[in-house]
Amino acid sequence: MHLDMDAFFASVEQRDNPEFRSRPVIVGAMPGRRGVVATCSYEARVFGVRSAMPISEAYRRCPQAVYVRPDIRRYAAVSKQIMTILGEISPLVEPISIDEAYIDITGLERLFGAPEAIAAMTKQKILEQVQLVCSVGVGTNRLLAKLASEAGKPDGLKVVAPEQVQAFLDPLPVSDLRGVGKQTIKSIRRLGICSVRDLRHCDLELLVAQFGGKGALHLYNQARGIASDVVGLVSERKSISKEHTFNEDISNPQQIRDCLRRLSSEVGRITRKKGLAGHVISLKIRFSGFETHTRQQTLTESLDTDIAIFRSAWSLYEKSGFQGRAVRLLGVGLSVWEVETPAMGDLFATPDEKLQEKRVYSTLDEITDKFGEGSLTLGLHKRQG
Repeated sequence: MHLDMDAFFASVEQRDNPEFRSRPVIVGAMPGRRGVVATCSYEARVFGVRSAMPISEAYRRCPQAVYVRPDIRRYAAVSKQIMTILGEISPLVEPISIDEAYIDITGLERLFGAPEAIAAMTKQKILEQVQLVCSVGVGTNRLLAKLASEAGKPDGLKVVAPEQVQAFLDPLPVSDLRGVGKQTIKSIRRLGICSVRDLRHCDLELLVAQFGGKGALHLYNQARGIASDVVGLVSERKSISKEHTFNEDISNPQQIRDCLRRLSSEVGRITRKKGLAGHVISLKIRFSGFETHTRQQTLTESLDTDIAIFRSAWSLYEKSGFQGRAVRLLGVGLSVWEVETPAMGDLFATPDEKLQEKRVYSTLDEITDKFGEGSLTLGLHKRQG
């Protein structure tokens, strides 16, 4: 079973603010400032507003909407309530985002009835206990369950039985399948393929010639409803990154430095919380006109400390050749993980100094978790190394 909360952030705002109900609600950046739509209510979608749309475009389409800044802590608390409800239904729940989860309901028929009854019960429990609406899809694997929940939105409930798989899949556009992005869809359409039915009738050798063995097999299997049915094994996060969009383009080196330092601290805190350390640091720079560049550096030792991440990010900026240009967005990322590796500080530090550093960051993280980001930060050595 796949559960997806409908317009989650906007629905929480409408629930908690009765005056917002039945009105278009847009959660994200505020009009007149840079940024995008995080999510929007279905009343706003009538006007063509969508997630990830620039806020300026959303305002042009729907100036009468209620615009709200995201309150992630409140949404996370509601998400925790929802996941607790799911855990009471099945011992195998895999949250995949703040508002989505897969639930293995194999063998629960004796307790709760047929799959459709289990899905209906889940929706009812969430509505009664959290006062929010969700869409649920049930299928023999993750792909089918996810597509079924999408097909019924909003407030949907759809079960795809084994004998219904092909009839359900065939009419769908190929773009509904997993991993089919803009570039892939262009290649698929050049082959004259529009629907899943078209894809299913396409020769595998032709797909291999176009997409390579792995990509072709991925498409070939999806068109036949073949996918993983494993729930509960959360895949490793490929990278941890944070970005900031400026209200006005900036070129002041100190402002850029301060922003990179703050982003590095956020990345470091998340990395340590997950017990990881990364070997590859990345810097993202966006200028006006959405001109975007990335720079990466592979390090011999792994990082998980704010200062080490910042120094690497700042070094990438200094070597980028972009100094002096007005910047619209900055981002810092860390990837290629080494699990439970001590943080890299000074390479010549003694064991006692490294232990002390670990304790400092542990205290810093505890305070940040309790009082919020920016409540306490570390100073930097004058030597930037």
